[in-house]
Amino acid sequence: MTSDSPHTPARRAAVIFVFITVMLDMLAFGIIIPVFPHLVQHMTGGDIGTAVRWTGIMGALFGLMQFVFSPVQGAMSDRFGRRPVILASNLSLGFDFILMALAQTLPILFIGRMISGVASASISTANAYIADVTSREKRAAAYGLLGAAFGIGFIIGPALGGFLGGISVRAPFWVAAGLALANFLYGFFVLPESLPRERRSARFDLKNANPLGALRMLRRYPQVLALAVVFFLVALAQFSLNSTFVLYADYRYHWGPQEVGYTLALVGVCSAIVQAGMVRRVVPRFGERPVMLAGLLFGISGFLTLGFAANAVVFVLAIPLLALAGLGGPTTQAIITRQVDPTEQGRLQGAITSLASLATVFGPFVFSQIFAFFIGPTTPLHLPGAAFVLSAILLGLGFVLGWRATADLQPIAANAEPTAPVGPRQNSDLAPLAELESKP
Repeated sequence: MTSDSPHTPARRAAVIFVFITVMLDMLAFGIIIPVFPHLVQHMTGGDIGTAVRWTGIMGALFGLMQFVFSPVQGAMSDRFGRRPVILASNLSLGFDFILMALAQTLPILFIGRMISGVASASISTANAYIADVTSREKRAAAYGLLGAAFGIGFIIGPALGGFLGGISVRAPFWVAAGLALANFLYGFFVLPESLPRERRSARFDLKNANPLGALRMLRRYPQVLALAVVFFLVALAQFSLNSTFVLYADYRYHWGPQEVGYTLALVGVCSAIVQAGMVRRVVPRFGERPVMLAGLLFGISGFLTLGFAANAVVFVLAIPLLALAGLGGPTTQAIITRQVDPTEQGRLQGAITSLASLATVFGPFVFSQIFAFFIGPTTPLHLPGAAFVLSAILLGLGFVLGWRATADLQPIAANAEPTAPVGPRQNSDLAPLAELESKP
C-alpha cells in the first residue's frame, strides 16, 4: 500500500475506532449500572442489605477473572496484534450481556460476571493501541480522549439505562448486548492493526503471561511499579462509587433508577469536559507531574464531600471535584508508557490492568461491607458515607506515593519522538491520532 497523508480515510478510521470502541463499551456497561443491583435484589428476596452483599461478591468475581486474564490478553496483543484481542473482547461481551438478560437465577448471573471479567480486555488493549501510534508529548492528550470516551459513555449509558429500567429491569441488558455486537461488527470492517509484524514479540510466553509474570515485569521498572500502585489505589477508591452508589442513593435520598441514571449522566458530562477539553491544555502548561498530583487532590476533596454530604444538593456539588480527579489518569498513563520498550506495551497495559483489577477483587466486597456495616443495627457510628471517606484516605496514600515516585521526573521536549518509529506498514494502515497530532 502507498503511504497515506495524515487525513486519509484509513487514518481517520483508526482514530475514530479507538474512541468509539471505548465509548460503546462504556455505554454498554453504563446502561446496566442503574438496574444490575435491583436485578440482584429481585433474585434475593428484595432485601437491600442482602443485595448489596451479593453485588459486592459478584464484583469481586469479575475482578478475579480480570486479574488472571489481563496479562494473558496483553501478551497476546504483543504477539498477535491489538485488533484480534479487541474484536474477541467485543464479541464475547455481546453474548455475555444476552446471557445475563436471560438469567433467572444468581448462579447464571455469576457466570455472566465471570465472562465479563475474562472478556474485558478492550480497554487495556486500547491503551496499548494509543501507545503504538502517538508521540510522547501528545500521549497524555490521547489518553484524555479515551477518558472522554468513558465520560460520554456514562453520559448516555446510565441515563438510558435508568429510562429502560423503568420499563423493564432486563431491557438494559438487551440494549447493552446490541451495542457490544455492533462494536464488534464496526471493528471487524473498520479497525486497522496498530502493531506491525516487525514490532511484535517473537513468541507468546505463557510463563510471563500471568499475574506473577506481569508483576515481575513491573519490578524491572521501579518508577512504573510505584505509579502502578497509585493506579491500584485510585481504582480501589473508585469502587466506593461503583459498589455502593445505587443503593446508597436509595437509602439516603430514596432515588430510583431514573434519578441515579441522571446523576451518573452528570458525572459523565463533567468527566468528558475535563478529559477532552482540559487535559490537552493544562499538561503543556503545567507539566505531567503537577497535573497528576492535582488530580489526586481533587479526588480527595470530592470523596470527603461525598462522605459527609448532609443532603442531596451537597452530594451533587461533589461531582465536579470528582471529575477534576480525572486529570490524573491520562498523565499517569503517559508517564508510565514512555518508561517501557515498545514491544512490551501490551504486557505493560496487561500488567497495570491486572494490578488494578485486584481493586476489582477486593473493592466491591470491602466497600459494600463497609456500607452495610455503617447502616446496620449494630454499628457504633451511623455513617452511610463511610465508604467515601475510606476512598479519600486511599487517594491520600496515592498522592504521597506519586509525589515520591515522580520527584526526579524530567519534562519531555516539545519535539519528542514517538517511543518507536512508525514502520512502513503502520504508516500505510493507520495514523497516529491525527486530530490530536495536528493540535498544538
